[in-house]
Amino acid sequence: MSRFILFTAVLLAGTMTGQQSQTAQKSAQPSYTAIPAEAAKQTNPVKSSPESLARAKKWWTIDCAMCHGDTGNGKGDVAASEKLAIADFTNPNTFKDRTDGEIAYIVKNGHQNMPPEGPRVKPDEIWDLVNYVRSLSKPKSEQDNKP
Repeated sequence: MSRFILFTAVLLAGTMTGQQSQTAQKSAQPSYTAIPAEAAKQTNPVKSSPESLARAKKWWTIDCAMCHGDTGNGKGDVAASEKLAIADFTNPNTFKDRTDGEIAYIVKNGHQNMPPEGPRVKPDEIWDLVNYVRSLSKPKSEQDNKP
């Protein structure tokens, strides 16, 4: 009987460790800090202009607004229905410590539940989206380039 108890205890301990490991792997989402230094240092080669913002708004409407919201406030329909906590891009503090390269990397490669845009859009369009998300937090008087 004691061998059975010992065997069961060892088996349960191994199963719990495996479950804990799987849980840790599932909850270990990539962090913004995992952005490679080379990517973070990239500068935006696309000047923010009415044309750049118009191109980005097309992609924003198709791929981004459903989660990030039309205005970038993080309250899109999918975000609400899935109970996702999404950053408010209308808040100037959201990207104040982020480089354009970091934002482009996130757009290109995705983050947590956000799918990557890289395979669907051209590199210049990723930079257009960087310009667009940056424009969402500007006061209305500074949005003279916004379409």
